[in-house]
Amino acid sequence: MLYRKMEALIEAHLTSDSQKILLIDGARQVGKTYLIRYVGQKLFENFIEINLVEDSLGDRLFAETRTVEDLYLQISMLAGERMKQKENTLIFLDEIQAYPHLLTLLKFLSQDGKFTFIASGSLLGVTLSQTTSIPMGSIRKVRMFPLDFEEFLYANGMSRMAVSAMRKKFEKREALDEATHNKMMDFFRKYLLVGGLPDAVNSYLSDHNIQLVREIQREIHDYYAADASKYDEEKKLKIRRIYDLIPSNMENKKKRVVAKRIEGKKGKCFGDYQDEFDYLVSAGIALNVRAISTPVFPLLESSGKNLLKLYLNDVGILTGLLYGNNIRAVLSDQTSVNLGSVYESVVASELIAHGYQLFYYDNRTKGEVDYLIDDYESLSAVPIEVKSGKDYTVHSALNTFVQNEDYHIKKAFVVSNERKVTTQGKVTYLPIYDIMFFQNAPADEKDLYF
Repeated sequence: MLYRKMEALIEAHLTSDSQKILLIDGARQVGKTYLIRYVGQKLFENFIEINLVEDSLGDRLFAETRTVEDLYLQISMLAGERMKQKENTLIFLDEIQAYPHLLTLLKFLSQDGKFTFIASGSLLGVTLSQTTSIPMGSIRKVRMFPLDFEEFLYANGMSRMAVSAMRKKFEKREALDEATHNKMMDFFRKYLLVGGLPDAVNSYLSDHNIQLVREIQREIHDYYAADASKYDEEKKLKIRRIYDLIPSNMENKKKRVVAKRIEGKKGKCFGDYQDEFDYLVSAGIALNVRAISTPVFPLLESSGKNLLKLYLNDVGILTGLLYGNNIRAVLSDQTSVNLGSVYESVVASELIAHGYQLFYYDNRTKGEVDYLIDDYESLSAVPIEVKSGKDYTVHSALNTFVQNEDYHIKKAFVVSNERKVTTQGKVTYLPIYDIMFFQNAPADEKDLYF
């Protein structure tokens, strides 16, 4: 079984005395159901799994369920012999977005406390926003992503000890030796090809056949593109168009979404497609990076420009679309192939999976910086520039950015293929794989209490 960091979170929650119901959000095919099933069967003698999408397409037993008692009755029709006590019975409501009214019911299930519940779904951001009574205080919503690079390393047999040693090197701003660096770059390039979708990773581990991996990625990509079931045909077509445009947008210099390209109509603006953008991001199949021209901490207060970048949620899907079965384009680091958009994509997915909201700096006269993240220790923005070529020290926009005293920038990073770790002024140069150690979390557990 693939190691997932989310396993420890799920297990800790289910074994705690929390009355909240854990709600796992995320795109389809990222492993939510499999992981919850694995942990649930390990911890509970009686594990009851109900797929609500299957029910909505079949018997519709839960379509009119509005009370706790009615829900218990319907579950008992399916698995009554396994409904024991809270301590030994876990009820898993999978694909809960199929019945939005059940999200409201979670509050009352939490208060009733008769059984232990866990739920999962996709599009929960959109579904909750349209739910008449949001169960605030009764749920703990956590988003799950495809395997990140660290999890990919574990899947390929790397030990926790090795990753821990590399993390200490990162914290001390020390470089790896040449041989270890080369091995890490080999793993990183393979991650660019395989990505983090569990089915694709498992296929790679069992067969090491890029064609089989690509077939899985194409199938999931097509499924993502076609799945907008809650909208009418017109909106579905626009969602599909925006999603299909993401790879070509990334190949452009600015990489941002251009509203008039979506339908080929002049005069269209971002506001005309807000529902479509919200769907793609809430479904977890696209990652959004918002533009900022005045980077003042916290960055969320400074965002607002109608400029947006969208990235695919999985770098393997992207390289499949761009390069097909040609693995040499990535593994050989060919000079004729610009991997800039691929590197930017994997950095976006790593940072978002590690708890960051993403922004980029856009200034008509001063240029653009790839990413901005909040640093809660220095209470300032931290710029990150991503380089895939040998000219990693050339970054005029970043230089101008960090020198602007109005922005109060304390530090900046450039990530690239270069092994050596150096600092010049406020800018620290890191190898690209070190992005896996960026974590938006308190430095120490004591920082959580006051």
